[in-house]
Amino acid sequence: MKQYNAVKAEVDSWRNFARHLSDTLELAQLGDEGLRAELEAETSAIEAELEKRSFTAMLSGKYDRDSAILAIHAGAGGTDSQDWAAMLERMYLRWAEAREYETEILDLTEGEEAGIKSVTIAVNGEYAFGYLRSEKGVHRLVRLSPFDAAHRRHTSFALVEVLPQASMDEAEVEVDPGDIKVDVYKSSGAGGQNVQKNATAVRITHIPTGIVVTCQNERSQTQNREFAMRILRARLLELKQAEKEEERAVLRGEYTKAEWGSQIRSYVLHPYQMVKDHRTEHESGNTQTVLDGDLDPFMEAYLRQA
Repeated sequence: MKQYNAVKAEVDSWRNFARHLSDTLELAQLGDEGLRAELEAETSAIEAELEKRSFTAMLSGKYDRDSAILAIHAGAGGTDSQDWAAMLERMYLRWAEAREYETEILDLTEGEEAGIKSVTIAVNGEYAFGYLRSEKGVHRLVRLSPFDAAHRRHTSFALVEVLPQASMDEAEVEVDPGDIKVDVYKSSGAGGQNVQKNATAVRITHIPTGIVVTCQNERSQTQNREFAMRILRARLLELKQAEKEEERAVLRGEYTKAEWGSQIRSYVLHPYQMVKDHRTEHESGNTQTVLDGDLDPFMEAYLRQA
């Protein structure tokens, strides 16, 4: 029923658009000069709608319409990279908020001094995965470090992973109970303080592949385990698809080391201001706006190129 309703809404939308176009053509064929202003307005509206539909048509992958799981991992660069991971978390949460997507932090590991070591976020909304898949890869930051007493310029890296939530329920992937190791522990917050007295956080290790999934949201152990298993199945499905396509180099959002030379996008705050995507060459001089969540131009440039 969910699939049926989605297809029906799409078909109805196209039929309404076709009707709008047909009605406008009929008006134009009347040849009434008094209708010129109205026709110009209708034509502009149709052109804008067509441009929007043209772009949406590019989001036609198997999971593009679905919600997403976004994971951010601090890379090379120590405390600076952990702070950079926290900046990226804020950037994506602001982007999701602007698009009216719902977000939920599933797992968070704080940094020792500042920032975060990693975070996993559920982003719920139509086309969330379609847009966010353009963000998959290493992100590089160049700035004067606030953690360096000499205030020198530092380069930091963070790895962004994106998984479709729909794939978490794919029947293609079966997990043998004998292939996993489950650990239960207490959820922890900043400073190592226990968020809960009971052990509700869950860590699942898939022994054959070495994939580790954790979930320590403030829910029950049963719910955390269920969600961790769903994420594990999503990662295994991605692994399986990559093997089918013989793209071992892009497994799990590039199992690439988050370091120099492998970045997809650079954010330079010093000695000049620039955000540049190295895949599309799209760039912006307004770094603050980008870090505040204005990512659509970068996402659209990537999708149009792809």
